[in-house]
Amino acid sequence: MSDHCCAGAGGKTALNDRRWRRILWAALLINAAMFGVEIAAGVAADSRALQADALDFLGDAANYAISLGVAGMALAWRARAAQVKAVTMLAFGVWVLGSAVWGFIDGAAPHAETMGLIGALALAANVAVALMLYRYRTGDANMRSVWICSRNDAIGNVAVMGAALGVFGTGRSWPDLVVAAIMALLAIWGSIEVFRQARGELAAVPATSR
Repeated sequence: MSDHCCAGAGGKTALNDRRWRRILWAALLINAAMFGVEIAAGVAADSRALQADALDFLGDAANYAISLGVAGMALAWRARAAQVKAVTMLAFGVWVLGSAVWGFIDGAAPHAETMGLIGALALAANVAVALMLYRYRTGDANMRSVWICSRNDAIGNVAVMGAALGVFGTGRSWPDLVVAAIMALLAIWGSIEVFRQARGELAAVPATSR
């Protein structure tokens, strides 16, 4: 029964249902609020991992807005929207990776207590969003991109908290920078997954329907 429900969640009916839209609106608002909180804390704590996570929240809020815009449209349009999101995920990953590399060259140890506190708050927010989206994890590329973003965010928050412990224990910046690099690689890998699925969906759509 649960497999049948999950399979049905990816259909066009699910894209048009009010529950899906409400979840996307909730996810958008949560991510926008957490961007404001985390970017301020990241700058104050001089934590690149927190700043990277904050930008991820901003990117996710934009992605949820795109998903709301294409919900109910034809598969080809949803696949194109997923490709746009894949590009943004890739850009985020490359930027964060570059920031982490620069931090290894010139960076002071961040404030571990702030990292841990904000990381825990961000984890709670992302777990809540991921649980709301779990039902739709097996949908089309557009739905899958939303799920992958939320999954990566929760993993990233656990890593940020681990980095806070590492910074606290060593008094050095490298745990923060390593976590920022891991988050960047997660974003890059996620963008590849989404792009591959979206490309496959576009290939399956008749040329006259694109």
